[in-house]
Amino acid sequence: MTTQGLPRIFWLYLVGAALVAMGFADFPLIAYHFQEAGTVDLAWIPIFYAVAMGVSGLGSLLFGRLFDRTGIRILVPLTIVTAAFAPLVFLGSFWAALVGVSLWGLGMGVHESIVPAAVAGMVPAGQRASAYGLFTAGYGVFWFLGSAAIGALLAVSIPAVIAFAVLAEVAAIPFFASVGRKSRSMHA
Repeated sequence: MTTQGLPRIFWLYLVGAALVAMGFADFPLIAYHFQEAGTVDLAWIPIFYAVAMGVSGLGSLLFGRLFDRTGIRILVPLTIVTAAFAPLVFLGSFWAALVGVSLWGLGMGVHESIVPAAVAGMVPAGQRASAYGLFTAGYGVFWFLGSAAIGALLAVSIPAVIAFAVLAEVAAIPFFASVGRKSRSMHA
């Protein structure tokens, strides 16, 4: 795998994506919290997941189109909106948790459509496979590390879970904004 010569914009984007991944809890952690806190009855947890996946699919379609029209800068407002999943899921009542998992599903749609698609415009064609591999590995490792941290924090403090998740995701915004500016100047 050759990662030499990958442009700086790719590395900035990878840092932003890694931060978003760190703050994005795996659904099993969310389901565990629902069961432990008693906010969502066990029978409803699969329905919540189905709602999240439905929102994910629709979000992929909608925001994929928006990405095609506006470029990477769409990630800034989407990151802000989807970061709100954490307080709603971890502090909310039944209905707030449902909104939270919907935002979580929206985040999944963004992560599965826009986040990897943006890599193609950042790297030369001859390095795309290596760049995708490196990007996916980095994203996956940081999602795992973030989920491990969130899992450990669940045993300590729900406010700490929320702070970690939201701060990690919000910390990505300057990176996405910087990449968005560089991307526009490259294509202008």
